[in-house]
Amino acid sequence: MRDWPGGVSRWGGAVDPYFGQPLWLRADCCGGRTLWAFNERHLDLLEGYVGARLRERGEYVGMTMVAKLPAWLKSAKHRGEILRVIGRLRASLP
Repeated sequence: MRDWPGGVSRWGGAVDPYFGQPLWLRADCCGGRTLWAFNERHLDLLEGYVGARLRERGEYVGMTMVAKLPAWLKSAKHRGEILRVIGRLRASLP
């Protein structure tokens, strides 16, 4: 077990913000980009968002986790590939 070193956590990539280690649920997707998730619930959220044909905005526009997703992940042209990669990541879960 590793102790928390203090200071600032590292958010924004395929790395665990607490331990600084590469995430297990990650795969290449959409021309060299990396699709990653922290856990199965995160995969569920990504799959639901990417697979939705209509994405309605709530009252907190721009302040939700999905609002902060990169443009390539939100793009409808990548929908099929992203859903296939999510399926592969899900299949790798125990």
